Amino acid sequence: MCIAVPMEIVHIYKDGKALVRQDNLETDIDVSLIENPKPGDYVIVHAGFAIEALDLEEAKERLELFKAMSESPGTAIC
Repeated sequence: MCIAVPMEIVHIYKDGKALVRQDNLETDIDVSLIENPKPGDYVIVHAGFAIEALDLEEAKERLELFKAMSESPGTAIC
């Protein structure tokens, strides 16, 4: 099972794409499914698309869950 990842929008391009960041990973994604995305927003990214906007508190909670899962033996996150 693959899990969608919370990422912060760093830059919005004019073509409906955005640069997002989580820790040391930066990548370009499609943000056309999100209403009014802007730098600083957190979004859930799956398969190169932002599929959900998150407030900062929810993003922090989900990132903590990912961290806890990655430290747990036998847990795979793809």
